Amino acid sequence: MTVVVTGGSGSGKSEYAENAAAGLFEKFSAEKLIYIATMRPFGQEAFERIEKHRNMRKGKGFVTVECYSGIVRIEDILGYNLRNSVVLLECMSNLAANEIFFEKNENAVSDIVEGIEFISKKCAAFVIVTNEVFSDGIDYDKATLNYIEALGKINCEIAAIANTVVEVVCGIPIFIKGGGFDVF
Repeated sequence: MTVVVTGGSGSGKSEYAENAAAGLFEKFSAEKLIYIATMRPFGQEAFERIEKHRNMRKGKGFVTVECYSGIVRIEDILGYNLRNSVVLLECMSNLAANEIFFEKNENAVSDIVEGIEFISKKCAAFVIVTNEVFSDGIDYDKATLNYIEALGKINCEIAAIANTVVEVVCGIPIFIKGGGFDVF
């Protein structure tokens, strides 16, 4: 089962995704609950955001692994396979930015989608958090527009792969694809 959770900044999508992953972990009697952290720690704001997310998932049983790019290699990074695991990837927008801006990966979209397909086939359940960054109406420079376009393509591809797509608005889940499910 693959679940895509999207929403704007501060929408409650991260908390929803963590609770969904924890609920799926229980539902599937999985062996491991894995949190793939994609935010590169840079600057005070990033460190504060990372700490906030660590505190949010504290006590939920997550094994956290930092993976800023190349998610198709996640089993090598972990040192074990994902079989009978529930995986939460937080967040697609960071992963895409890392691949595009830090790695200068011209194949970022296809490489990320390949990694998502790989993980979704290996684990019991996969929850992916992504951002809604397309509706603010702001004019951006070319590099930022290219990033937004790439993230849009990735979001379309992962939504096609997913069994369930849910947008969280003001903490309220709105199911876009697949039925609502009670996992927590």
